Amino acid sequence: MYQYSNSEDSSERNFNLREQIEGYLSHWKWFVVGVAITVSVAFIYLRYAVPLYSASSTILVKDERKGGLASELSAFSDLGMLKNVKSNVDNEIEVIKSRTLVEKTVKDLGLNISYINEGRIKDGEIYKDSPIVVFFSNQNEQFYKENHKLRVVAASASTYTLYDEAGSKRGVFKYGETIKYKSGTCSILKNNLEPEKNKTEFSIRIEIQPVLQVAESYKARLKVMALSKNTSVIELSFVDPVLYRAEDFLDALVRNYNQDAIDDKNFISENTSKFIEQRLKLISQELEGVEKDAEEFKKTNKVTDITSEAGLFLENASEFEKREIETETQLKVVNTMLDYMKNTTNENLIPANILTSDVNAVGLIDQYNQLVLERNRILKTAGPKNSMVLAVDKKIASLKSNVSSSLNQLKASLQIKKNDLARQNAIVDGRISQIPTQEKEFRIIARQQQVKEALYLYLLEKREETAISLAVTEPNAKVIDQAHAALSPVSPNRKVVYIVALFLGLFIPFAVIYVIRLFDTKVKSRLDIERATTMPFIGDVPKSETSEQIINTNSRTSTAEALRIVRTNLEFLLNEVPEGVAKTIFLTSTFPKEGKTFISVNLASTIALSDKKVLLVGLDIRNPKLEEYLVVPKVGITNYLASKEYTKIEDFITKVDGFSNFYALPAGVIPPNPAELLMGKKVGELFEKLKQDYDYIIVDTAPVSLVTDTLLIAKYADTFIYVTRANYLDKRMLSLPEKLYQEKKLPNMSILINDTDSTKGYGYGYGYGYGYGSDEKLVPAWKRFFKK
Repeated sequence: MYQYSNSEDSSERNFNLREQIEGYLSHWKWFVVGVAITVSVAFIYLRYAVPLYSASSTILVKDERKGGLASELSAFSDLGMLKNVKSNVDNEIEVIKSRTLVEKTVKDLGLNISYINEGRIKDGEIYKDSPIVVFFSNQNEQFYKENHKLRVVAASASTYTLYDEAGSKRGVFKYGETIKYKSGTCSILKNNLEPEKNKTEFSIRIEIQPVLQVAESYKARLKVMALSKNTSVIELSFVDPVLYRAEDFLDALVRNYNQDAIDDKNFISENTSKFIEQRLKLISQELEGVEKDAEEFKKTNKVTDITSEAGLFLENASEFEKREIETETQLKVVNTMLDYMKNTTNENLIPANILTSDVNAVGLIDQYNQLVLERNRILKTAGPKNSMVLAVDKKIASLKSNVSSSLNQLKASLQIKKNDLARQNAIVDGRISQIPTQEKEFRIIARQQQVKEALYLYLLEKREETAISLAVTEPNAKVIDQAHAALSPVSPNRKVVYIVALFLGLFIPFAVIYVIRLFDTKVKSRLDIERATTMPFIGDVPKSETSEQIINTNSRTSTAEALRIVRTNLEFLLNEVPEGVAKTIFLTSTFPKEGKTFISVNLASTIALSDKKVLLVGLDIRNPKLEEYLVVPKVGITNYLASKEYTKIEDFITKVDGFSNFYALPAGVIPPNPAELLMGKKVGELFEKLKQDYDYIIVDTAPVSLVTDTLLIAKYADTFIYVTRANYLDKRMLSLPEKLYQEKKLPNMSILINDTDSTKGYGYGYGYGYGYGSDEKLVPAWKRFFKK
């Protein structure tokens, strides 16, 4: 029944995947417990974790490089109202993410005030379904830079109890009543909710946070990105514990962004409109004065149509007069612009669409206005001494000088043109010198009247253009998809949490077992023995499940069954022992405490139960242990060997109680010279006599790694059982019995492993206890479950 390890089978000594898997599967209960714990922790975490929802919105912005938003003002493109309206996606993304815009949105929605419903276990934030609303008034600026907390508990249908930040009761108040709080006042009103959402009993905690702090938090959670490089479509996403608040925030942010862009565009139109109104008022007065002069002239000279007398000359001169009038008009416009330039500052805009005759001057004015707008936008977040503001001021001053220079050049050009037209007109006047003086005087008055009328009509046209621009200013972004949040939270993800919990539940026990096995070099099973040695393996003895020290006839434990198998295997090792001579079995080990004496005693009792006369000899004379298992006298074999007088060995042999053929020869008194005592001739004579009197002799010897006693008496043995203890002996020490076996220092060697786990059997999947399951009830249930 015993087997020799096949040293030629290298697969036994290499990595065995099945063995590794079975090594972990044997601890399956720990994996079950690990998964149960991690899944339970995941369930508790998901039960009390605050879910986060993600809302997203999509908008289309203007981008001169990528097309984008179609303009509603395309019908007015001939008026020059869409010039220099430029934007790009990258700039607009930064504008949307700006702290100023986010802070304005937080203020508009009152997001710095949170209403928290206090529960028994978990508090929940209320957004639109809060039964109350708080309003603060007359608070100083410092109030909105600090954190404040209030607690409101419903007292009745019309009253509530207010608690301050320290938890002290402020009193019972009516809804809508003004209460003095901090530097100002506050009032709490009932929120008009639907009947099914209206609560009569509640405890609400109100938390007021600084607007800037809340804005920074919202800005950090806001993500704005272009969907692709070739489009001007922008996606806004925002994560928040309250689903509907995330949607409202994104919608309000887009509205504020569009309104901010509209305000910037209207800024130029409003300033132009103011300038035109001022000029119209002045020109209207001047035109009225000229018309009165013409009326007075006709009344005084009693004429109605002087030009009919000029006839042909006036017809020839009409072209010169027309050009002179146009030049005069343009010259006045230029003079007006120069006067306005002298009084303007870096904060004022120059009317953009007054001049039409000079393209260079118009372009410079447009550039100047763009720089003024940029300077004003920077001043919203920076001081006048800021380096960026100073740099823009320098550009504005330089551009202003260029604009003035361009206007002066235009004025000089128009003056030259006017002088030339005047000279040519003088020639014509010379040809009509016969026309009465009244005609000449009236022409002067009529010319002034025409100039004033042309300027007046021109300004009326520009006023209408500006009014249209103000009325139909387009937004900078078109909403493609309004903000929408998915009903399922993005965090925590229940599936991911449970998958991670399941993974950790399996990984942690695996890692612990792996580390334990990695650093554990102890012998575990028969496999470890067979890998390291080539000697016969006669069995493994499981850990005793009962408190019995000696096996009796009724023992049905796995330990008893294992020893019966060992007894059977021994017969194959002892088949060459002659009849009539005791079969002598020596037991040794590497170190003490490996169960050598336990195996000796129980192997002897097992053989004795088969009606064989058995003698158990304690020859571990340095550290005798037989008295821990059997009731034996203090004297024994050492006393016999050391005695010089004639003594009988029978005087030291004791019959073991409860057995008919079980005898014990204890070690006796520990001698001062154990090695010399065992080397004497008396030892050989003793064994020769005992072999004639008994059927089996079981000898408990000393460990071979510590003393030489066992090697001295090895020649008297028919077979040697080398006892190794599981989870005690280091695998590296198995080289010692292998060396003894190869060098044949111990005759007929075999090896046995003690104190194994009966639930794991031999290491090949077999166990003890066939037909005997009652002994397992002696072990507590929790130990049976977690038994390794």
